[in-house]
Amino acid sequence: MSKLSHTDEAGKAKMVDVGNKAIQKRTARAEGFIKLQPETVGLIRDNQMKKGDVLTIAEIAGIQGGKRTSELIPLCHPLQITKMDVKANLEENGVRVKSEARCIGQTGIEMEALTSVSVALLTVYDMCKAVDKTMKIGNIHLIEKTKEDVVND
Repeated sequence: MSKLSHTDEAGKAKMVDVGNKAIQKRTARAEGFIKLQPETVGLIRDNQMKKGDVLTIAEIAGIQGGKRTSELIPLCHPLQITKMDVKANLEENGVRVKSEARCIGQTGIEMEALTSVSVALLTVYDMCKAVDKTMKIGNIHLIEKTKEDVVND
């Protein structure tokens, strides 16, 4: 197992110095799911939830959450995000949220993709909690992350 990058020699938490790393185009994609009762799925589909359009509001919340990741996760670097795309799709037994985050920088953007999914799913939970007491959020995971060198023409 490799050494943890966010701890010093004494085991104390530290922010990684990325100052000497190359600037690269970085992309991360993540997804997660919230299981809902069939009645709740129907209310979302018919736009009958008292708080409004669940899927659209969850997508906007996910974008906002992804943009604020460095404020929520103590050792994350603030990034210049170039794209944050969050899609909430209604399925037969719940809502699947997928996100894609991009930046040009010296450190990865996977935490932003994961945070955006988490916040979007929490928003669905918040908007549906009055009618569904059995909701379960789960399987939040990174699908992929990539980086490529920036080419100056």
